[in-house]
This record gives sequence, C-alpha cells and structure tokens, in this order.
Amino acid sequence: MATFEAVGEGVADKLSHCFLDGTASTIRGACMVVRDVTDFCFHSYFSFMDELSEKMGDDEEPTDIKLSYLPRSFLVALVAVPLDVLMITGVALWKSPCMLLKGWQRLCEDLVGREGPFLETVCVPFAGLAIILWPLAVIAGVIASFLSSFFFGLHAGLIAYQEASFQMGLSYMISAVALYDEYTNDLLYLREGSCLPRPKYRKAGSAKYETGRNKDEHNVTAASAEKQHQGQRKHRRVLHRSKTFMETIQRLRPIQIWDWLFRSCEINGRILLSEGLISSEDIEEFITKGKGKKLSIKLPAWCILHCLIRSAKHDTHGLLISDDVEVTNFNWPKDKVFDWMLGPLLVLKEQMKKLELTEDEELCLQKLIMTNANEKPSDWDDCGFPSSDGVKRAQLQAIIRRLQGIVANMSRIPSFRRRFMSLARALYLEAIDAGTIDGSRKVERKVKADIASEELQSRDVGDTKGSSNGTSVDVDMV
Repeated sequence: MATFEAVGEGVADKLSHCFLDGTASTIRGACMVVRDVTDFCFHSYFSFMDELSEKMGDDEEPTDIKLSYLPRSFLVALVAVPLDVLMITGVALWKSPCMLLKGWQRLCEDLVGREGPFLETVCVPFAGLAIILWPLAVIAGVIASFLSSFFFGLHAGLIAYQEASFQMGLSYMISAVALYDEYTNDLLYLREGSCLPRPKYRKAGSAKYETGRNKDEHNVTAASAEKQHQGQRKHRRVLHRSKTFMETIQRLRPIQIWDWLFRSCEINGRILLSEGLISSEDIEEFITKGKGKKLSIKLPAWCILHCLIRSAKHDTHGLLISDDVEVTNFNWPKDKVFDWMLGPLLVLKEQMKKLELTEDEELCLQKLIMTNANEKPSDWDDCGFPSSDGVKRAQLQAIIRRLQGIVANMSRIPSFRRRFMSLARALYLEAIDAGTIDGSRKVERKVKADIASEELQSRDVGDTKGSSNGTSVDVDMV
C-alpha cells in the first residue's frame, strides 16, 4: 500500500519511495503480530485451561500426557513422515493425468451443452480461460497432496500414542496411503475403494468405533458424490437480491468498538486512581507479573456497566457509547466475536432498565465492583449499599459476574493484552507525575523504557483510529 501511495501525485523522488516506503512499517507490524501471538500462546491458552480446570466435575479427571509413550510416538512419526510423503506424492503424481483429462472433458462437455460455467454468455471467456489454466489447478492439487502427506505421517505418531502400540502406528502409516487413494478415487469418480493394503490401526476396544466411522464416512462420501453428480445437470437461475435499507446502514468497524472500550478504561481509570479504588500495587502487579484481576477484569467490567446504566437511563434501543453514537443490531460490526458480545449486553441493558437504579446506588456500584467479591447478597451487608432489597442485590451481583466473565473472554482476544498493557503503563506514569500514587523507581524506569520502545514500533503502524464512512466515534463516558 505504501508503494501505491508513493507513485501518486505530489510525491518527489518516486523511485526511492517505491522501495523504501512501507519496509520499516511492515517489519514493525510483523513484530507486533509476533507479540500478539505470544500473548495468545502464553496468556490466552493458559487462561482457557485454568477455566476448564475450575469447571471440571467431581467425576472427571484431567488427561495427563504419559511420557513413557512419547519415544515410540516420535519414532513412528520419524519413520512415517518420509514414507507417507513419498507414497502419497507418488499417488498424486500417478493420478494427476487422470485429473487433467477428466477436468478438460467436463469443461468441454459444459462448453458444448452450455452448462456449468458456460451457462451465461458473459461467463464464456472466463470459462475458456479456466480450460487453459486447468493444468495449474492440477499442479496445485499435487502440491496440496504433498503438504497434506506431512500431517498423515504426524498423525501416525498420534495413533501410536493413543493406542500405546508401535505396531498400530506403523499400521496407520500404511493405511494412510490407502485412505488417500480411496478419497481421490471418489473425487475423480473412479472405482470404489483402493487396491492398496489397509491394515487395522485400532485395537479391539476402538476397532468397532473405527469401522463404524469408516462406514459412515464412506456412506456420506458416496451420498454427497451422487448428489453432486445429479446436481451438475440441474441448474437454477438465482435471483439477485436488491440492495435493501439494511445494507445502506453505515456499520461501525471493530476497531472503533475497541477504541471506545480502551478510551473508556483510560478515563475511568484516572477517576478510580484519584479516588483510591485502584492502588499503585494493583498497577505494578499487572505491569511486572501480567496479573491483576482488579485492573484487567474489573476496570473494563465497570466501564461496560457504566455504558449499560447510561443506555438504560436514556431508554435507547442499543448501547450508547457516546452522545451521538448508538450501537444497535443494525450498525454493530459484522464480526463473529462482536456478535457474540452484543446479544448478552443488550439483555443486561434491559435488566438494568428494570432495576431502576438511583444515583446513590450507581455511585456505590463503582466501589462494589472494584472492591467486593460480589458472590452472594450478604457480601454487600456492610458496604453501605442504599437498597436493602435482597433480590435487587442478587440481580446486580449476577450482572456484575456476567460482565466479568465477558471481559475475561475478551482479554483472550489478540491485541487486547498488548493495548491494555500500554494503557496501564500510561496510567501509571500519569499518576506518578500527578502525585496521585508513589510508585517504585525500578518499575517506573521499566515502564518508561517499554513506552519508548512501543512509540518507536507504533510510529508508522499504530492501531488505526478514526471513522468509517464519515462516522467518528467521540468517546465521552464520564
């Protein structure tokens, strides 16, 4: 993209800019991706595993890796990978002429009968190009077979571990070639099955399951192949949907929702620091150890709860993230992660509307969500919560726990931890400069060095902030 911008109007010395522009920013962006992947591997993965361990039932036991099985597994994989790569690649090369001729035959039949890609006149040139480039598709199929053969060989090591048998691993190594040969026969409409040997690679306890699964797979493959063969002669003209009002709505981008959340955490974090609800120890623990539920979970949960309270007061259909921007089902980003978030948040907003909180209760909630356990109504007995209604307290505590669970899942999304760490460092230095907290000299020097490094990395590839189709998000949560 930097190269295309360099050849535009108003750029001097275009030749040097075509080669230099975008190089450093791409390297910095790659380093940023590596950092996000590292956070996902060392934070998100173990967070998922800890949650699974906590939810484990009394009758369940964790599956331990048996170290005594690993040597035979590695040995089987070491033998199976080169053999399966050689055999499967050989089968792919042996059947590539058949794939080439059958593909040309099918395309020529469709050309004569004006079917398939030749149904519409405007598509005829492109379909003719497909005939010419079909050998490239065959080459791509051979390359894909070569790459998949590595996974077949590695799976043999997994079979040896599961069955605790060196022989079963070698049996799968041989059967993998027959399985591949059978699948390619089904794909190319050749004879059923395979002439290659296919020894059993499951013991008596799991052989029945494996046999049943193979039969089911074969039946499903045969049924799908028959439907595909029948459907090739039946073509329907699809009516193109006209552009509706729903498609003209300007949707927000995921980065805008992200920016709102972190901007809200920054504003509310300053307030909580000034009120003493967040201490220097909380921030230092998160910066040095990467832990700290109060900062990484409770602070975003309070920001979202504040948004729900504000939306409920204004009686909006969606979530009011600023004075002029309301997030609804219409303009919510079309992203699976954000779709998973919107539904529960809208339900919680309706629950908050029915509770009809007073101003005193809202101010007290800020303290309760940051300092209390919020596990049962009795936890709020000595906290000064204005309402003595046990049902109302239980509902608010359930909403807080639900929000903390949502934030815990959000913290596992790539880039969340990196951006929140940057936010915590900025709040820490700002609070020290303002005299709000007395920080550690060692932590302060570390934070300043990290911020300087991040500013260097994000000089050209900082997170994109702004607008989508002219819609700007001006966050004013407080």
